Amino acid sequence: MNADNKNILIAYYSRSGNNYVGGSIVNLSVGNTEVIARMIQEMVGGDLFKIETVDPYPEDYTQTTEVAQNELNMGARPELSTNVENLDKYDIIFIGYPNWWGTMPMPVFTFFEEYDLSGKVIIPFCTHEGSGLSRSVKDIEKLNPDSEVFPALAIRGGSVKSPSSRKSVETWLKDNDIL
Repeated sequence: MNADNKNILIAYYSRSGNNYVGGSIVNLSVGNTEVIARMIQEMVGGDLFKIETVDPYPEDYTQTTEVAQNELNMGARPELSTNVENLDKYDIIFIGYPNWWGTMPMPVFTFFEEYDLSGKVIIPFCTHEGSGLSRSVKDIEKLNPDSEVFPALAIRGGSVKSPSSRKSVETWLKDNDIL
C-alpha cells in the first residue's frame, strides 16, 4: 500500500517528565513515543494527534507505574480529554504508545474503543526499555477485528533520538510500503 493520496493520522500516547530510560529515572521534555510520532510525520506527512487523559498520571515514575498496573488489572478505561475531528477522513492510522506492563497504556485502549476503525489500516509502533511489543499487537487486533493491522515497530526508548532509530523507522515505513 503506497501512502500517496492517503490521509494519515498519527495518534499516540506519550509521557514526558519522570521516565525510566536505560536503567535510570530521567526527566524528558518530550516523551519517547512522541519523538517517534514526530519522526513518522516528518517522513510521511499526516496529522498528529496526542491521546491525553482527563486525569493526568502522577509526576513520579514509580507512582505512575503503580497506577498503570492497577488500571490494567481492573480493565480501566481512563477518560480522554482530546478527540479526533472527522476520523472518517483518515485511511491510515499510525498508533504509538509506550509498552506498559506488556501492552499499551489503558488510554490507548480507550482510544480504540471510542473510535470505529473498521476498514482502516492500523500501523502500530511502541517505545520500550527492553520488553518490545509484548502482547500489544494482539490486543490491537482483538480491539479492531475489521481493520488491517500492519507489522509493528518497537524502538528502545533510550535510543529514540539516535540515527539508528531514524533508520529503523525509515526501513519499517519502506517495508510497509508507506514510504
